[in-house]
Amino acid sequence: MIDIYDFYEKMTEHNVMISFKGELTSELLTSMLVSVESKLDFIEDVPKVRKKVFAVLVECLQNLYHHTDKQEYMDNAGLADKNAIFMISKQEGFYFIYTGNHILTKHVLDLKSKIDKVNQLDQAQLKTFYKEILSNGKMSEKGGGGLGMIDIARKSGEKLEYSFMALDDFNSFFTLKVKIPRLAKVKKEEGVLSN
Repeated sequence: MIDIYDFYEKMTEHNVMISFKGELTSELLTSMLVSVESKLDFIEDVPKVRKKVFAVLVECLQNLYHHTDKQEYMDNAGLADKNAIFMISKQEGFYFIYTGNHILTKHVLDLKSKIDKVNQLDQAQLKTFYKEILSNGKMSEKGGGGLGMIDIARKSGEKLEYSFMALDDFNSFFTLKVKIPRLAKVKKEEGVLSN
């Protein structure tokens, strides 16, 4: 039997505000965004931080919704697994958004190279790169051209952490961790000294 209390303790230890595992539908996406927005209104008293966390979360969930690949093998029930996972937590002066989804292994190198490129750029370069992609019209088959990752990096102001786990010869699991600063960086942006 699953040790629910142990699971509860781990979620409490990491201050997990909300978590989800399952198939992400458009209705569920809307419902979760409303729920998180309400929770942020309650726990975060700095409007600029609330707005930033919510904007990054919207991008992360849209990425999950649009870019989870169906696995190229069938599970025991005969259904292709399109499940995804996401969590949001608040700790150590940051909000953390974690996402995980299935990706076909043949797409791993392309996604890795897009994220690595995004991580090499500063905020001004990210803005220029975003405009370049929009102006040259190079979009992926799912419509993004990597704009989602650029947006997440721009809005969070932090480097993106990620990993890929091979599940078999055809399928992998992609995890993304996004860090969003709380008060210290917001104060710096507003020209106020912070500790």
